Amino acid sequence: MSCNLRENTLAALRSNAEGNIQKAKMNVEVYLHNPVGIGEHPDVLGAIQEQLDIIAHEEERIEVLDKHFTE
Repeated sequence: MSCNLRENTLAALRSNAEGNIQKAKMNVEVYLHNPVGIGEHPDVLGAIQEQLDIIAHEEERIEVLDKHFTE
């Protein structure tokens, strides 16, 4: 049971990070292909940078999981 909980928790953390990466990538694609459609973000480059920062953060989180919690 304990091993299953550990594996499930690690899998959930990885899935969450991967989902956040996919969401940020889609946001970047929207900004690149239709920046006019994003009215609340007049600074398109700044908005893209925010999404890139999210991707970098989540990739780092996955690296930490792999380095410290993979057997």
